[in-house]
Amino acid sequence: MMKIIFMGTPDFAAAALEALVQAGHEITAVVTQPDKAKGRSKELQPPPVKVCALKYGIPVMQPRRIKTPEAIAALKEYEADVYIVAAFGQILSQEILDIPPFGSLNIHASLLPKYRGTSPIQHVILEGEEKTGITIMQMDAGIDTGDMLYQKEIAISPEDNYETLHDKLKNLGGEAVTEALQLLEQGKLSPRKQQEELSCYAPLISKEMGKIDFSLGAWSIERRIRALTPWPSAYTSYRGKQLKIWRAAPSVAENTYARKPGEILKIEKDAILVAAGEGALRITEVQMEGKKRMSVHDFLLGVKVQPGEILGENLD
Repeated sequence: MMKIIFMGTPDFAAAALEALVQAGHEITAVVTQPDKAKGRSKELQPPPVKVCALKYGIPVMQPRRIKTPEAIAALKEYEADVYIVAAFGQILSQEILDIPPFGSLNIHASLLPKYRGTSPIQHVILEGEEKTGITIMQMDAGIDTGDMLYQKEIAISPEDNYETLHDKLKNLGGEAVTEALQLLEQGKLSPRKQQEELSCYAPLISKEMGKIDFSLGAWSIERRIRALTPWPSAYTSYRGKQLKIWRAAPSVAENTYARKPGEILKIEKDAILVAAGEGALRITEVQMEGKKRMSVHDFLLGVKVQPGEILGENLD
């Protein structure tokens, strides 16, 4: 078993930390982001990785900047064969990466070299990929450019949204890193260079990306809805108010040609059919501004929606 300093912050990283502890590795220290004020009370909340570390009595470091001489000196006080990094939230210098004998390994939520960057889970859904996975990578000074050591694949279900795929990948990340460390100890990991010509970047998701453009094809819009659920969510406007769309399916509907994108074509008992640039979107779950999330069936009980109305008009 190895001595590890673990660096990570959110729930995705906490799952990997838990897996490493359960596998019997000695976590000599955890490095995570500072506590953040949340909610109306602005009470400081610890990140999930800190909560997990404290549960096992693991020392926790929370430097605002990991690359300062003081933070680096503090790191060197803890023994480690390897650093494991997962969604830490700060860029590590080459000086830090080189401290442990086995270097620093990153748990990345895509099949590199595709979808480097901060938001790979959302982007594989946006792009209609059929599979994704976890890559254990030897870190270098670039952004997810290091040699690949180990990969595990999973299929992306047509029903997967960001939340469900994230949860599958956080568990897969724990499995992948424990399996990779076992091979590393045995000298059985062979680094593979990334093929730069196959790489693509997955930039940070912004709230503005949730705005639905009904001139796009229904399949593209449906993927956007899934990729941005639960945050920032996909949204449009209806009768001057924001309308979030939580669940929808593409449809090859008749009479969509010569219809304006966003035009309501048909009202069903439990769905609203809306014209898209290609095909139509069958919307089944929504949330009106100031209201709770609900099925379209329940929404229609309180709102008399009319065919011919346009979604997205006057949307800022």
